[in-house]
Amino acid sequence: MDTHEFVEKVKETQKKQEHNRRMSGNGVPSAPLPNKQHSTNK
Repeated sequence: MDTHEFVEKVKETQKKQEHNRRMSGNGVPSAPLPNKQHSTNK
């Protein structure tokens, strides 16, 4: 895998992340995720 391929992949990933953020975050970049990651099941 050469550098160009890698760059294209990264761009695509960032695009998807941005899209997901807009859909679920209501303008707040990382609202939903941290809560799930750090929830403690005690």
